[in-house]
Amino acid sequence: MISIDGSYGEGGGQILRTAIALSAVTNTPVEIKNIRANRPNPGIKAQHYTALRIVKELCNAETEGLEIGSHRVFFNPGEFRGGSYKFDIGTAGSIVLVCQACLLAAVRTTKPITLYLKGGTDVKWSPSWDYFTHVFLPLLRRIGVEVETRLIRRGYYPEGGGEAEIRIQPVDKLKPIKLEDFRECRKVEGIIHVTNLPEHIGRRMKHSAVKVFVNKGMDARINVETGSSRSTGTGITVWTTCEGIHLGKTMLGEKGVPAEEVGRRAAEELISELSAKPTVDVNLFDQLIPYMVLANGGEKSVCRVREISKHADTCMWLVSKFFDGEDLFKVEKTGETYRVEAVGRGL
Repeated sequence: MISIDGSYGEGGGQILRTAIALSAVTNTPVEIKNIRANRPNPGIKAQHYTALRIVKELCNAETEGLEIGSHRVFFNPGEFRGGSYKFDIGTAGSIVLVCQACLLAAVRTTKPITLYLKGGTDVKWSPSWDYFTHVFLPLLRRIGVEVETRLIRRGYYPEGGGEAEIRIQPVDKLKPIKLEDFRECRKVEGIIHVTNLPEHIGRRMKHSAVKVFVNKGMDARINVETGSSRSTGTGITVWTTCEGIHLGKTMLGEKGVPAEEVGRRAAEELISELSAKPTVDVNLFDQLIPYMVLANGGEKSVCRVREISKHADTCMWLVSKFFDGEDLFKVEKTGETYRVEAVGRGL
């Protein structure tokens, strides 16, 4: 059994979700203590609980302490199984963070899995639904993870009420991530979503973002989607479309913040990311770390990232715990980016 200190490093829910997913993938019992100990409201929250419940169902695991508010959980994975599952987070907790944990765990499945989830699709401190589907998943498909998604309706803080479905196919093997060389990019795509709000908000946000990209000589194609839901909100996600790089940025609307500022900030942040010439953005790298190690045994994964965040440091530490504490990653600063390399250990 592996024992994990949930207060280590970044010390958030990422440790809990990733540890449980890796436990399922590697078929290794794990105990996580001090869960989110340094947070204002420590212990397991609703979205963490939902993610763990689903992974428990997927691999028929034995658990102790799996309840909201718990500071310790024991997880002993069993035999993986497919099927369809429906879960309601019950709050605006992130559907995307739940999906990410389930996807990582499910690379071991031999049967298709369908997940229907209710909660928040576009909330703070989480990748947006559009980032998940247009930045993260295209890269996973390149390395052998076949996923289909269906957004039913958006959900925002605090009401939630968003609904989405994902279908995961069995994975034969994970290919290594090969994103060594940055390529100049002059094309950007994006989605603006406006729910239960006037349509002019989306138009103003789009105009502001496109203006920033055009002034930098870039071709921006941004769509505006309007809809209705139980909750009210708006936001923008923009991403690159160039082969060999996966970069995206999201900004959510806030009361008192003009739509023009939301669009401008999203565009400027993506341009700032591009200027360092990475092949993956800072947030995406955090999410790719386990896949780099689980890729085909002996094959090398490599990417370039502008910054090694505290989240990333914590995740690299955590992954090493499941492989005898080995130093799995080689990190070198070259120019304005860090080159990160890892040799795959295989599923």
